Amino acid sequence: MEALRAWRASNLLGFAASRVVTAASAARSLRLRLRCCSAAATTNQKQLPLPQDRRRRSASTSTSDRDSIRAIRLKKVEELRGKGYEPYAYKWDRTHTTKELQEEYTHLENGEICEEAAVSIAGRIVARRAFGKLVFMTVRDDTGTIQLYCEKDNLTEDQFEQLKAFIDIGDIIGASGSIKKTEKGELSLYMKNFEILTKSLLPLPDKYHGLTDVDKRYRQRYVDMIANPEVAEIFRTRAKVVSEIRKTMESFGFIEVETPVLQGAAGGAEARPFITYHNSLQRDLYLRIATELHLKRMLVGGLERVYEIGRIFRNEGISTRHNPEFTTIEMYEAYSDYESMMNMAEEIVVRCAMATHGKLKVAYLGTEISLERPWRRETMHSLVKEATGIDFNIFGHDVESAKIAARGLPGIKMGSSKSTSLQSCSSVGHVLNEVFETFVESTLVQPTFVLDYPVEISPLAKPHRSYAGLTERFELFICGREIGNAFSELTDPIDQRSRFENQIKQHNAKRAARAKVKSTEDQGDEDDCSYEVCLDEDFLTSLEYGMPPASGMGLGIDRLVMLLTNSASIRDVIAFPVLKIQQ
Repeated sequence: MEALRAWRASNLLGFAASRVVTAASAARSLRLRLRCCSAAATTNQKQLPLPQDRRRRSASTSTSDRDSIRAIRLKKVEELRGKGYEPYAYKWDRTHTTKELQEEYTHLENGEICEEAAVSIAGRIVARRAFGKLVFMTVRDDTGTIQLYCEKDNLTEDQFEQLKAFIDIGDIIGASGSIKKTEKGELSLYMKNFEILTKSLLPLPDKYHGLTDVDKRYRQRYVDMIANPEVAEIFRTRAKVVSEIRKTMESFGFIEVETPVLQGAAGGAEARPFITYHNSLQRDLYLRIATELHLKRMLVGGLERVYEIGRIFRNEGISTRHNPEFTTIEMYEAYSDYESMMNMAEEIVVRCAMATHGKLKVAYLGTEISLERPWRRETMHSLVKEATGIDFNIFGHDVESAKIAARGLPGIKMGSSKSTSLQSCSSVGHVLNEVFETFVESTLVQPTFVLDYPVEISPLAKPHRSYAGLTERFELFICGREIGNAFSELTDPIDQRSRFENQIKQHNAKRAARAKVKSTEDQGDEDDCSYEVCLDEDFLTSLEYGMPPASGMGLGIDRLVMLLTNSASIRDVIAFPVLKIQQ
């Protein structure tokens, strides 16, 4: 009986194994038959996660398929060259884009051929279907798609065979001919001649799933843009936003200037910089963390309205809101205050919304955002009191009482990172800011100017003319995110030096507190303040020559583009974001 049971078990296992092999072979065959890309590619469909061993086999099979396809296409390249054709062309003269053809010949009736038309286009093949003596291909260029109607009788025998044997999905071709609208109403280029302009060696993502691996989409943005044409539209919108910002600035009499990316001292913000070393000068240099201090030098030099659109670099955390390099516009206007910058912020955002949407109500992640002016304006103190019931004005300079009140709020637990941040606060203003960031910031969905920040966290802003301990500073929030930051600029060189020195003391104290927490409780975070902050003596010297009364503002272009393209992550609006090393 035991022998019989063993015999039956071994046969059942063998049968199950053969079924698995057969199913895997069938799945592989199906994948090969369906591997193609079309203009209708979608990213909405999701596959169920595979078990770990299945994922490994699937990845291995996919790599094997990719290598096989590449080998086949390399052989086609050799064969084409052997026949006297160069599969990597120098140029192609085209008469139209696909969009221009769609618009110019939309009037044709179904089945009508416009023989007198002589048109030429170029683009990537994203779909291909062969039916005996007929081949249909879809070509996509920068503007859209159009069908190629390839009939054997309209081509030479050699051309038709080349079309069937050598052209693959992903190839870039040039095609010329007349225009035809099929019986089903599909406008097509009735092809009479073609040329392979670039032979693609690697297969595109299949049309049924597109490119849905988010990490791969960011790492291989070029494949993402091919598989998901709507991605390219985000970057067109971004270009339109930047162009509209420049038009707005020029219309107000501002001039664009350029300031150093490599700087001797990292100033204008409190952030960890990237450090590099200049061999010839034998000194450390820093990638800029802000453009502010050099733009203010331009005001000292006599330019009264200046701005710069440029990259900023901060050696800090990565998230859906933060990338180590990002784009801002900073602007400075002499003889104005922060009220002027509120008006400028509204003007820029409104103009960008009209340029990209044609309206002032935009949808963002399911919420309608109204950009109609005027926008809400509230002080930081009043917003915190409204959210928590605590009036921080009553604490004066009593930082310990402010900390006790803050610790009693739900959401700030002892031992949490928020509690650690609170413990390192050196003033009532710092405690107020921690509470604001924890309880208020995320609730500011509609455009809101948050006014009059504490002096302790605003070292570059002018003291408030009416309220002691505050500054004339605002931050603009939309969808719970900071979009802009502006001041009535501090012009007193003695006060500025004192503020900088105090900021350095606070930074060093915070640095020591974080280091202690990290060593004793291992609860240090990425913002451990381990970097050094130094005085920019040249900037302080420039102020002593005299800077006119001025206001200044920085706006985050990436976050503005996120809003106007309904993008959840900053990585969606940066073409090539910084990512972790792939394991």
